[in-house]
Amino acid sequence: MCSKASVKTADTMFRIVDALQEFDGARVSELSDNLDIGKSTVYRHLSALQENRYVVKQGDIYYLSLKFLEHGYYAQHREPVYRMAKPIVEKLAVETEERCQFVVKEHYRGVYVHVASGDRGVETDTQGGQRFDLHVTACGKAILANLPERELVEVIEKHGLPRLTESSITDEEELREELATIREQGYAFNREGRVEGLCSVGVPVLGVAGQVLGALSVSAPAGRMRGEWYRETLPDILLGAADELELNVRYR
Repeated sequence: MCSKASVKTADTMFRIVDALQEFDGARVSELSDNLDIGKSTVYRHLSALQENRYVVKQGDIYYLSLKFLEHGYYAQHREPVYRMAKPIVEKLAVETEERCQFVVKEHYRGVYVHVASGDRGVETDTQGGQRFDLHVTACGKAILANLPERELVEVIEKHGLPRLTESSITDEEELREELATIREQGYAFNREGRVEGLCSVGVPVLGVAGQVLGALSVSAPAGRMRGEWYRETLPDILLGAADELELNVRYR
């Protein structure tokens, strides 16, 4: 059984790791000031991380090492659906010429597992491994719409419905009404709920028993997401891609 001291030590180390990524490298003094942790404690943790090859030191600045890439690659390919989604996302990006994603739910939030950009794809802040609020994206809402009631309640109660833009849904009743529509039609829309000027279409990827494995989505500037292309063509393309991925997982 872990002691409170050992748990606190682990928590401090993870805070330092997160800060090194957020700051794109940092000195001992910078970590101490920003995290409100004593310099000697910061130095001890950095020394342990360096000894185990998890950080590198350049001058007096510490950076996360490529050893995290090894863990990231494993996590990104751990589940069969994660591995099988990559070529489908890349094919979607070529076909739609836009930015495409495969995402999953983890710890009440969404995680971008694979991201690919077509010829017209816009660069946003999304990247592999990044976490996001499920209720403000099309792929996130596609996942929420297919969760068991207990899991949906957990997401809402434990994470909430924060507002990111003027178009973000922050009312539970309004969200539930939209989720009911998504379940009925099989796909979700998002108009600038997470990023101003960006719209998306998302569909769920379901397992044999109907459980949510993840979601696929296409995102693009609002000016290009309109009319038949947005309302009919993209949903059809995504539903076809989801069917392919579900079959691949089922008969792997």
